[in-house]
Formats: sequence, C-alpha cells, structure tokens
Amino acid sequence: DQDFKGYRGLSLAVLKATGARVWCSIKMSTDQGDFIGTLLPRSETADDKHFVIKLTHNGYNVGIKAKSVTHIEILGYKKAVYAIPEKEFPKDPAKPNVVLLGTGGTIASRLDYRTGAVIPAFSPGELYGAVPELADIANMNTKKIFGEFSENIGPMHWRKVAEAVVDEIENSNVAGVVIGHGTDTMHYTAAALTFMVQNLPCPVVVVGSQRSSDRPSSDAAFNLLRAVKTAAEGDFAEVMVCMYGPTSDNYGLLHRGTRVRKMHSSYRSTFRTLSDVPIARVSEDGFVPIKKEDEYIHRDMTRTPILNTAFEEKITLLWYYPNMQPDIVDAMVDAGYKGIIIAGTGLGHVNKPLYPALRRAVEKGVQIFMTVQTLWGYVQMYVYDTGRDIMEIGVTPLANMLPEVAYVKLGWVMGQTSDPKEIKRMMTTPVNGEITEREPFDGYLVHQGGLPELEDFFKHYQV
Repeated sequence: DQDFKGYRGLSLAVLKATGARVWCSIKMSTDQGDFIGTLLPRSETADDKHFVIKLTHNGYNVGIKAKSVTHIEILGYKKAVYAIPEKEFPKDPAKPNVVLLGTGGTIASRLDYRTGAVIPAFSPGELYGAVPELADIANMNTKKIFGEFSENIGPMHWRKVAEAVVDEIENSNVAGVVIGHGTDTMHYTAAALTFMVQNLPCPVVVVGSQRSSDRPSSDAAFNLLRAVKTAAEGDFAEVMVCMYGPTSDNYGLLHRGTRVRKMHSSYRSTFRTLSDVPIARVSEDGFVPIKKEDEYIHRDMTRTPILNTAFEEKITLLWYYPNMQPDIVDAMVDAGYKGIIIAGTGLGHVNKPLYPALRRAVEKGVQIFMTVQTLWGYVQMYVYDTGRDIMEIGVTPLANMLPEVAYVKLGWVMGQTSDPKEIKRMMTTPVNGEITEREPFDGYLVHQGGLPELEDFFKHYQV
C-alpha cells in the first residue's frame, strides 16, 4: 500500500489507528519528547518496530521506536517527488568541455525508498537538475565506465579508468577530466592513475562525497562544483583528489594523487596531504596555490599523454604488528607473491623473528620494500642496528612514500620489468611526488582544514 510504504506489523498498526500515512507532516509525541517532520517511507528490508521522520527544523532523518509513540497529530500532507528532475544541459561554445567518468560514486543522488539505497544521478540532464550551477562552469558530458563500490575497485578497474582518461583527452576536445569515485579507496586510484597516465596536458580530478546528497550536510554538490572548475579552468596537469577543505563551506583542497590519504571514516574533510602540503585551494572565485609555482605541473595542451597500464597483481601490503609470526611471510612466498611492501613501526622496523623469513623471501626473488606506518615522516633504517640488519637482508627503504602508494607503485613497476635492480631503481625514483626530498615545515596538519584558528590565519597570510 503506497500510503504505508514499507511499514508493517506494529508500526503499520499505529499509523492506521491514528490516520497518518507516508508523506504526512506530523507531530509525533513519544515518551522521549515531541518530533515534528515528514513521515518517510521505509525500506522493504527494514524492521516493523520503527518510524522514520525527516525533521522539519534541520532536515535530518530520525528513527523512532513505534512502542514509544503516545500520540500522532497530522499537520498536513504533500506527496513527495524524490526523483531528480532531468533537464537538458545547456551548451555554450564559449565554455570549456569537461567529461565526468563514472565508477560508482554518488556525487549527486536520490534515495530509493523501496530499498533504502542511494541511486546516483549521472546523465548530464540529471546532474544539471541536481546541480544547475555546473552549467555556469563548463559544458558537461558523462560516461559510465563501471559501477562499483570503491572497496571492490582494483587493478582491472584502474586500467579501464586510465584508458578512458587517455581516450577522452585525445579524442573529445576536453579541457579536463573528472572521475566520480567512492571515497574509501579513492587515494589508491589516484596513485594508480598517476603512474599509469603520465605526461598529462590537463587536470585529471578524482572526486567523491562523504555524505550523499539527500543529507543536509552533504558535501556532494560542493565537491563536484570545485572538481569541475578545476578540470575546466585550473592551471594544473596532474592527477589530483578534490575534496572538502575546512569545516566551513569556503573551499576545496587539491591533493596530489601520490600524497593523499583518507584519514577519517565520516568527516567531510577526511582527505589529507601527508608529509607535504596540498597543491592549491579551489573555490567558486578561483584558485589559490599553496605549493610554489615550480612545485606542480602546469597545464599544457600540446602534451600527449603516455599510457602504461601493465600491473603485477601478485604483490601485497604487509602491515607489521607486534609478535607477527614468520609463517605469514612464508605463506606469501609459498603462494607465489613476487613483491611485498612492509609498513613498519617507527623508522621502519619489524621484529627479529621475521628476519629468517624475510631472508628466505629475498633469496627466492621476492622484492621487499619498507615504508612507515606513522604515515608522516621517513624510513630511517640507518639509525639503529635493527634497521641496518633489515637492509642487509635485502629490504629496500622507500623514504616517505605512503604504504598504499608504495603498494600501487610496486604493482605498476613490476608490470614493466622483472629485473631486480631495475625494480629497485624505479621504486626509489619518484614519478610525481611519491618521494619528496624533505618534509616542508608546514606539512603536518597545516593548510588541511578543520582548525578554525589556522583557517583564519591563512586567510590573511600566505606561507
């Protein structure tokens, strides 16, 4: 019954007894207080013991136990239209062309109340209906490469995205490329694209949202607008992640694809540039570089991108923990793994019981590299005897390369060569910022948002 969509059992009985129905504006009195809002449908898979109301005063959805309800007052009724209106995206020959490649993220979306799932808006018409300000920036086109939750994205998908990026740049007269992506593994994909597509002429911007666009606090439209502006107008030619900057809605941050990491499970400003500073800030007013002019790659549409998607998948990232047993390393070797990235403690350490297993792995031709699980800072294996012992075994330090970036790069490097010396040379030679000569004095949680006093300072002073 559409009047009681998704409700059954106890919750349905309460609704029928009071005359309330889905989409009614109601005042629901409970033993915990009163709630005023719109009664929403429930998912078909939800239980029968709760109501869901979208609160009038702040737009958030709350669940209310049916057995706690003492009275329902009906204030009105208006059937909701929750499909995104699709409008023809206006074309302006004076504006740059930007393509949005879809991989499964929900940049603009609506809620499917039958299942409770968020359905992404993706066609140009849907995007324009959801975020009409896009038309003020660029002519938009969209292409769906695949639709995956980001935890399911891996090397096969990275290859497809890389190929699609090059195809659009070479054949579609675009000023830049935007890639819609789930946030959980966005930093892996950004790193992979940095290695797989080099010599870029224009920006390639990976973007997503922490909170879907049916939520009042959503960052979806904000991030998409900044990403499209970067692709259309930015003087950059790198793979970047464009996500929310400070806690206020002032600007987004452009993070280099090899130095970025998701650092909070739900915070909108979750993405951080580690051991470095972001490339720039982007707002509706334009761009404010944070890096110096000679520290990032500038747009040059005469360049031809170089595509190389070869990737060795028999590699792994081993996050060391106290009392790790050598049979873990032995199991990887016996399973045929060809490369191991270790995220070691402190300056790059593991326990001594692992040494024989690591030596056996090296003797069998497994390439092993060390990163630090502190994320900020450098591997310094010359400081203690233990570090020198590990290097003597054949483990190669990777300076301040992030563990996830090292994992991606090792797969890409071993896709190019099987020669151990060449693998070590390529791993320790930066492609674009995955290793830096030094950590800038302001590279630790500065320019990253979330600290109001710092935000206020940097409004007036540029370091």
